[in-house]
Order: sequence, then structure tokens, then C-alpha cells
Amino acid sequence: MSKLTELAAWLETRLPAVLAEHHVPGASVAVYAGGEIIDHAAGVLNTGTGVEADVDSLFQIGSITKIWTTTLAMQLVDEGVLELDEPVRKYLPEFVLGDDDAAARITVRQLLCHTAGFEGDIFTDTGRGDDCVEKYVATLGDVPQLFAPGEMFSYNNAAFCVLGRVVEVLRDKAYNTCLAEHLFAPLGLTHAAASPYEAIRFRAALGHLTSEPGADPEPAGVWALAASNAPAGSMLAMRPRDLVTFAGMHLRDGEGPDGTRVLSAASARAMRERQVELPDLGLMGRAWGLGWSLFDDGGGIVGHDGGTIGQASFLRLAPGHDVAVALLTNGGDPVAVYTEVVGHLMKELTGIELAAPPVPDADSPRIDATRYVGEYSSSVADIVVSQDDDGRVWVERVPKGIFAELAKPEKTELVAMNGDTLILAEPMQGMYLPHAFVGDDGTGRALYLHTGRADRRVDA
Repeated sequence: MSKLTELAAWLETRLPAVLAEHHVPGASVAVYAGGEIIDHAAGVLNTGTGVEADVDSLFQIGSITKIWTTTLAMQLVDEGVLELDEPVRKYLPEFVLGDDDAAARITVRQLLCHTAGFEGDIFTDTGRGDDCVEKYVATLGDVPQLFAPGEMFSYNNAAFCVLGRVVEVLRDKAYNTCLAEHLFAPLGLTHAAASPYEAIRFRAALGHLTSEPGADPEPAGVWALAASNAPAGSMLAMRPRDLVTFAGMHLRDGEGPDGTRVLSAASARAMRERQVELPDLGLMGRAWGLGWSLFDDGGGIVGHDGGTIGQASFLRLAPGHDVAVALLTNGGDPVAVYTEVVGHLMKELTGIELAAPPVPDADSPRIDATRYVGEYSSSVADIVVSQDDDGRVWVERVPKGIFAELAKPEKTELVAMNGDTLILAEPMQGMYLPHAFVGDDGTGRALYLHTGRADRRVDA
């Protein structure tokens, strides 16, 4: 029995059980190893309809889309029409932010590795037409600059929308058309959809949301985020087999499954090179390349995760072993499923043990939180960090904008984790989220609360 055959049998037995254990309505997995692919699905796509998940079902891949957008940009680098270290305004003269000097200096590379420094969670709905990304970029004129371009990492959805617009301008085509013509077609993908109008041709998963801890996931009221954010990950859906076919192209340094050159070897390798270091943020990795998250697990793992309305996706590649694993889910506690399923598959195929998500230490000592307490804010939440008379540290998060409709205000405890990184004492959506406090406001207090995105201190 081959290793892949053995793993296929394991998935058939174990996947339904692990979904039930963690209240995940449905999921689909694909494994690529040395040019061969296996896949398996379990559960349902929508608890309201009872339609079963199968291996051809489409799930949203969320922010894994950023790797696709990066690949489209790197194809333009290969063609000599895009240079990473040129200012964005060379290609988009109309690119304007609240800080005009910063907007003039931000480079394409900084968009790709989340170091552009402007507020990144902007989900303005500019309609569903082919011009929605163009219209979106035109709305960024009052977006604040959090830090100087290139200074640090802060996850930035808006930056990838700007990058998607660069691709549109240089191709003279809508973003979705670029995906179809420059990636779907040369890779031979048959079950990938850039919009709900295409996804409806297939079985498509609906996200599920949980109203409170312990409650059963319920079907979400909407399928997707705004189309204007498509280059960042609001729309793209596919079956896992198509996702690992794309990953296999990257593992072969840009060569498609039929030998077609989709991306140059130099560009594929450049995407996996370290560009910026991260604070200790758990599953986000410890560094970022061009699009890819890089994991310091000793095995050279690269990957990306995604989250939309009630759907979560995970992609991990082991370039040194020619292995990729994709897991797509539609609610419940997907991190626990990722930990067991993707962790087992990667270990069996490569010997690499993926880093487990961080968890709090039950014996964490009390700390002096003077450096951390205060108010932080972004476009999606206001956050207050406080310390009570017993020395316990609390973080209260009040969602704003579209997230006010999807999540309730929460106050949870933080405990010591590692240096200036604290961690939730109780899980949020199945994960103990690290909170890194970085920078200095001039008085010794942290300037940013970093949870992947750097939220700036706003109290005097």
C-alpha cells in the first residue's frame, strides 16, 4: 500500500469524526505529493439544506487568494512591465491615501509583504461590476498611515486590492478575467470560481456562524464579502484539488501540470524569500515573503490561511519535499481540524511536525501591564486593555463597520506568553490569539497592539 493510499484511507475514516468533534459542518481536503493528488470530503455544505460535501464542492479560499494575486503580479514582473521596488504611483498615478507623502513612497514590494503601513481593513462595497476594484482604490483618499512605509509588518487587505488594480491596469482587463486567463486556463483548473455567478454552477459551501460559545453553527445570512475586495480574498472559491494544483505549480518553481511555464522559476523562488520578520503571532508564522507566510518549524514550510464569512481555509507547502496540503471548511472550530488533519498529513509525508497553535500556560505569572494598558483602534474595532486590582489583564474588543454585524463586543483575559506577547486565556473562535505589544509611544508604553494587524494606540 502506497503512502498516499494509506492516507486516503485515514482521511475516509478520520475526517468525518474530527468534524463532528469540533462542530464543523463540512470540509474538504486535498493532498499533493510528487505530482499525485488525493482528496476527500465529509459533512454538509449547508446545514439548512443538508447538501453533502463532495470532493468537487467549492469552498471559499479567503486570503489564500493573496497568493494568486501575488502570482499575477509576478507574471508581470517576468514580462518586464512591473518592477517591485518602483512606487505604486508609477503604475497608478491616482493612488491616494490620507498621508500623501507615504502614498508617493509606497512600493509594489511593500504591498506584497504587508509593510505599506496604511490602515488595511477597509471593506467598502463599490458594487459588483468589473470596475469595482478601480472604484475601491478611489475611496482610499482618507485612509490613515499607521507607520512609515517599510517600517514593519501589518496585515493589509487593502494593499492587495491596490495590487489587484495594478494588475488590471497593466493587463487592461478586470481582475477576475486575469485570474481566468492567466491562472485558471494554463493550470487546467475546472472547479474554480472567481465570483458567485460562476460558483453557482457547482456545489458550493455556505459559511456557518456561531452565536455564542458552545452553540451549534448556523448558516450565515450572506455568502461573501464585498466584490471590491476580490484581490484580497472576498470571492475566490474552488475545490481543494484545484488549490493544490496551483500549489504544485509553485512547488515546481512555476511549471504547470502539463509543463506549461506559468511563472518563472526566479519569481516562484523569490516569493518564498524572507522579506520581513513578524512578532510572535502563532499560526501566522514568523516571517513573510512575497505573498507567502513563512514558518520557522525547521522544515521550510510556507503557506497561507483564509477566513471569510463562516469559512476558513488552510494551505501548507513543503518545497523541500514536493508536498502540499489544503483544508477548506465552513464553520465550527476549524483550527482544531487543521491541527489534527493537516498536521498528520504533513508529518506522514515529510516527517515535519507543524508548529501547534499556541495555548496559554495555566501557571502564567501575574505581570505588570503598565506598558500595555490603554486604548487602541482600527477601522474594524476599538480595543481597550486594562489591568484589575488583582493583577489580571483584560482586553475588550468592540467591533466596528461590517464586523459589528458579524460579532459581538467581547471582554477576555490575557495572560503572559513570551516577552511582550500575551495570549488569550480563553479561546476565541477556537483559537488562543496572541497579542503582541510593540513599539514605544515615547513614554515607555507600547505604540501598537499587534494581532497580525498593528492597531495603533489612541489614548494620550
